[in-house]
Amino acid sequence: MNRNIKRFILDVLGNRSTMTLATVRPDGYPQATTVAFANEGLVLYFMCDVGAQKVHNIAKNKKVSLAIDGESADWDHIHGLSMGGTAKIVESLAEKRRAMKLLGDNPSMAELSDADVEASAVVRVTPKVISAINYDLGFGHTDLVRVSSP
Repeated sequence: MNRNIKRFILDVLGNRSTMTLATVRPDGYPQATTVAFANEGLVLYFMCDVGAQKVHNIAKNKKVSLAIDGESADWDHIHGLSMGGTAKIVESLAEKRRAMKLLGDNPSMAELSDADVEASAVVRVTPKVISAINYDLGFGHTDLVRVSSP
């Protein structure tokens, strides 16, 4: 992956705290929800209630898409990411703890309690393809990156 594009991707990830995640419902329709996230390199983590529909969706179909963007006062300066990848419910206690530490560093999740953690599923999203959207390089400019391993 081009070093400048990777830096751009990591910068977007480091400066955003929410993403819109699309999972596949049992009836085949996509379900999009907004979740707070944290990242470790290109790997993303989020948590949600263990009974959430997205957890059930991921258990049946690990394919996900997501979008990470922010408000821009000017169309000429839109920055964001669109990704396709796979999601997995984290089972390893060590990885869960690492993810919870990362998520706890997210200002929107700083108030997590032990009860919140106990009632939550932690999900790891591994990107397979990333569209890096950077309108600073021209209206509609995107760089498509295939990720072999994060």
